Amino acid sequence: MIDVLIVDDNPIVRVAIRGYLAGIEDMRVVGEAPDGRTAVTMARRLCPNVTLLDHRMPIADGLSVVTQLSEHTAALVLTSDTADELIAAMLRGGASGYLVHGEFDPPELVRAIRAVASGQGWLSSRGASVTIAALRDQAARERDQASQVDQLRLVRQGFGLTRREQDVIELLCAGHSNAAIGRRLLLTEKTVKNHLHHIFTKLRATNRTEAVLRWSGRQ
Repeated sequence: MIDVLIVDDNPIVRVAIRGYLAGIEDMRVVGEAPDGRTAVTMARRLCPNVTLLDHRMPIADGLSVVTQLSEHTAALVLTSDTADELIAAMLRGGASGYLVHGEFDPPELVRAIRAVASGQGWLSSRGASVTIAALRDQAARERDQASQVDQLRLVRQGFGLTRREQDVIELLCAGHSNAAIGRRLLLTEKTVKNHLHHIFTKLRATNRTEAVLRWSGRQ
């Protein structure tokens, strides 16, 4: 038996969903909540398998409570809101699914409830589009980051620093003083100063700030 909690500020919507689910043999509505705050309290007490969660509600909207709800139940968002930012935020917050009113029929709602109750996800066509776009953006960002790392690696190779000089400049970039660098690398301050002299020459830097900027690829 799949226990369902209905969260919507519209009593007509709640009655309609409850009435339909009453005819589904493997589902049972265990409660209704008109706002997010009440929903969290009920979810903690009832631990329903699935919570049908609206977004626009008084006191606390769906987005503000979806993470808390997800600790006790699988949250299936059921709303008319189609903003990409909201869909992405709901999914990041822990929602197991997202259905948009007008894009699904009662049988699909039942399939979605069964899916999220079993640990799967369920998205409307709009939700799927947002998810795909987010994955593409993430992949593009990762490619850009990888490219930047490769470019920085090539730039650093061009400076010709020894392994020990690289250790010194990394600690310099982390904000350590000469004395602190010496303690970490088991070097005297004089040896650290000598390394810094060679580093400045190779990086064509006149001071510590320039050296850090050039080693970091920002100059």
